[in-house]
Amino acid sequence: MSGDLSKQDLYEGVKTLIETDAVHVHLPQQKLFTLFSVGFQYMLFESTRKPGAYIIRVEDGYLAEKLAKKSKDPSTRKFMQQLLVNRKFKYEKSFFYLDYFHLGSWNLTSELPRDKVKAALIVKNTSSKPMMEIDLDGEADTSVIDTIKNHDYLKMLMDFVPRTITIAFEETFDGTTPVSFPFIKKEKEKTVSGVTINTDLEWDD
Repeated sequence: MSGDLSKQDLYEGVKTLIETDAVHVHLPQQKLFTLFSVGFQYMLFESTRKPGAYIIRVEDGYLAEKLAKKSKDPSTRKFMQQLLVNRKFKYEKSFFYLDYFHLGSWNLTSELPRDKVKAALIVKNTSSKPMMEIDLDGEADTSVIDTIKNHDYLKMLMDFVPRTITIAFEETFDGTTPVSFPFIKKEKEKTVSGVTINTDLEWDD
C-alpha cells in the first residue's frame, strides 16, 4: 500500500521500544496508523519471546476497523482483520485479545489470569471528542464517557500488566514515559485557501 512504513523505519521503531526501559510507554506523536504498526509489531515480537496473553485495547469498533485498513504495514493490517472477526487469535504460543474502552467489551480480557498477561497496546483516536455510546433508552452512556475522561481504560491495565504502550495524541498520562520516533516528523498546521484545518483530522492516510 502506498505510504507504508519502510522496513528500516519499522525495524528501528520496534527496536526503540525493545530498548526502552520504561514499563508504561506513551507514544504521543500524531501519526496514529504509523504508531500502531510499530506498536503492534513490537507486541508480535514480544509474544514470540514471552508467550502469554496480549491485549489490544482500541477506543471503539470504528477505530479498530480503520486500523485494520490503514495501518502502515501489510502484516499489521492482516492480523487486525483476523482479530476483528472474533476478537481473539492465536499467534505461535501466544493469544491476542481485542477489546474497547467500553467496560462492556472487557468480558474476554477481564477473565484472563493476571499473571498470563504480558503486555497491552492501548489506542485512543486522534479526535479529542469523547466517544458516545447510547443505551437502550436512547440516552448517552455516561459510564463510557467517565471511563475515557478518567483514563480508566489505561489505569486498570497499568495495575497489573508488565508493559503497556499507549498511543494518544495531545494527551498526558500519569505514570507513563513519552517515547518519540525520529522518522516521524512534526507536522505544521495545514492551511487550505486561507482556512486552518481542524487538528482532529488525521493526516496519516
